Amino acid sequence: MTTTASQAVPRSSSSRNVLSVRDLKVHFTTADGVVKAVDGLDFDIASGKTLGIVGESGSGKSVSSAAVLGLHNRKYAKVSGSIELNGVDLLTLSDVEMRKRRGREVAMIFQDPLSAMHPYYTVGNQIMEAYRVHNDVSKKAARQRTIEMLDRVGIPQPDRRVDDYPHQFSGGMRQRAMIAMGLINDPGLLIADEPTTALDVTVQAQILDLLQDLQREFDSAVIIITHDLGVVAEMADDVLVMYAGRGVEYGPCREILTHPEMPYTWGLLSSVPDVKGDTSARLIPIPGNPPSLLSPPPGCAFHPRCTHRDKVPGDLCRTELPLLVEGNRGPGHTKRCHLANPEQIYETEILPEIAPELAKER
Repeated sequence: MTTTASQAVPRSSSSRNVLSVRDLKVHFTTADGVVKAVDGLDFDIASGKTLGIVGESGSGKSVSSAAVLGLHNRKYAKVSGSIELNGVDLLTLSDVEMRKRRGREVAMIFQDPLSAMHPYYTVGNQIMEAYRVHNDVSKKAARQRTIEMLDRVGIPQPDRRVDDYPHQFSGGMRQRAMIAMGLINDPGLLIADEPTTALDVTVQAQILDLLQDLQREFDSAVIIITHDLGVVAEMADDVLVMYAGRGVEYGPCREILTHPEMPYTWGLLSSVPDVKGDTSARLIPIPGNPPSLLSPPPGCAFHPRCTHRDKVPGDLCRTELPLLVEGNRGPGHTKRCHLANPEQIYETEILPEIAPELAKER
């Protein structure tokens, strides 16, 4: 990774990146002003790897992924920067050219499969349509391929259930059907937007295991958008933490979870209950609310909620946007923060609060 003292751009360790996003901006013009939903985002993902994107609601996670699929209406959304999928900048393509790639080269598993699937058509017909639009095959061949995919994702009696409607599937089965639809054309990139939301714990584990198995089989790159840091810990190779439309920390999953260097990441970790700790202990929430993207705070967008801003000399946090720079632990880990000694603060102040036993071991 090439970096400078002023700015560090996160890059995958692999030489073959399926997706490279640079300076992505997605701005929506409204009656009240311009909403900067995504404002200068950079990340890479390589074949066979999983990138976890985390952050509170409204941080720009889903908006950035929708931009990758070209789902924003260009009449209302101004999308700039570059989104290179297999070396082709998707932002330079026409709507017709983008439709040829959507589903074949990049696919998405949406958060709510009941809303994503049409209630008037059978599950099989909807998956068949996704296959036939990219392949010149007969209905019989498409149906057989659909049955094979439903069987592959664990739908029982797929030759019968292929003719069922979405409401006849359970929540977990609908999510499996969405995964089958996403993978039926063997895309190189799969985006999973909160794929385990509203599912019970057992079904969540099954869905995550299924995604990992299919990723190994198809060698797909996977972007998983989630609020659940447990999902990230299990699945992700790299983690991108987003806040107010920007990436604020990026690096290998283990590094981000064990040696975070950005106060917002500390806040996310502090909000997770410790299942081995004191059951009567209170969670430590992040104070305040996420900022309005119509008028984000000057300087670091997190500074109104940051309890460590007074450790930065002068008024930098309130007046100057920190660049995404290399972290204190070396290449591969980047952060957007003015703190000079974040690792020391984390070890002495944060870790004893969120994981006292682990702090003692260190």
